[in-house]
Amino acid sequence: MPELPVDEVRAATERLVALDVTAGARWAAGAALDAVRGAGRRPARSDAERAALAELFQVAAWITFDAEQHDTSYRLHLRALRLARGGRDGPAAVEPLILAVLGMQEEHLGRPARSLRIASSVLAREDLPGRVAAIFHVRAGRALARMGRGPEALRSLHTAAQLLADGPTDRDPAWAWWFDQREFDGHHGLARAALGEWDRAAALLHGAAHADADGPAYRVLFAAELARTLARAGDWREADSAMSTLVRAVPAVGSVRALRAVGHATRLVERGRRVPRRTRDTARHLALLLPGRRSGPA
Repeated sequence: MPELPVDEVRAATERLVALDVTAGARWAAGAALDAVRGAGRRPARSDAERAALAELFQVAAWITFDAEQHDTSYRLHLRALRLARGGRDGPAAVEPLILAVLGMQEEHLGRPARSLRIASSVLAREDLPGRVAAIFHVRAGRALARMGRGPEALRSLHTAAQLLADGPTDRDPAWAWWFDQREFDGHHGLARAALGEWDRAAALLHGAAHADADGPAYRVLFAAELARTLARAGDWREADSAMSTLVRAVPAVGSVRALRAVGHATRLVERGRRVPRRTRDTARHLALLLPGRRSGPA
C-alpha cells in the first residue's frame, strides 16, 4: 500500500480549519467526516504520518463537538489521541489540544469531574509552555465552577490570566493561536455564570461578545451565552438587547452549541415572570429564526 500523502492530509486539515473559522460547524461537519473517512483508510507508518492524521482527526473532533454530534466527536477524539501518542519519539505536538477540547466537551456534557481530571493530568506535567498551561487552568476553572467550588475555580482562572498576561513565547505551540484575551474573558464569564455571579458573568460575556476583533465563527457562542445569562438572572431589559443583536446574527450562525444556548434563552423568557411584552416578542421572533423552527399561519 502506498505511503500516506502527508502533505495532502495537512492541506485537508488547513481547509477544514479555514471553513470552521469562517462558516462554523454546521457547514463544516460534513466535510470533516468526509476528510477523516478518506484519510483514515490508510495506515500511518511514520511519526510524520501519525502526527498529520492526529491533527486532522482533532480538527474533525472539534468541529463535530461544536456541531453537538458528541458520540462522533468522542470517537474522533480517541482516534486522534491514539495517533498522537503512537509515535516512537513521544506524543505529537497536537496531543494537549486534543485533551483541551475533550476536557471542554466533558464539562459541556455535565461531567465536570472528568474535565477536571483531564486538566489536572496535563497541569501535572513539567515545563508546560505558558499558553498551554493557561488553557488548562481555564479548563480546570470551568470544571471547578460547575462543581460549585468557587474559590478554587477563581484561583485557577487568576493563574490563567497571569499566564496570558505574560504574552506569547516561542515555546507556545502554533495551535494555541486562538487563546487570547477575548477567549479568556468568555470562559471566565461562563465560569462566573456557573457560580451564579450574574452581573460579573454578564460583564465578561458582553466584553467577549462585542470585542473589536475578528475571530473564529464559534465565538458567537459568547453572545448567545450572554443572552442566556441575562435571562437566567431575570434582567429582561438587557436580555431583550442581547437577543435583539442575535436576531440579525442567528441565520448565519454556524455553531450548534451557540444556537442551543439561544434556544435556551428564549425558553427562559417564555417561562419567565413579569417579562415585558417587548422582550417576549423579541424572544418569540428569535425562536422562529432557529433551525428547525417554523412560523405558524399568518
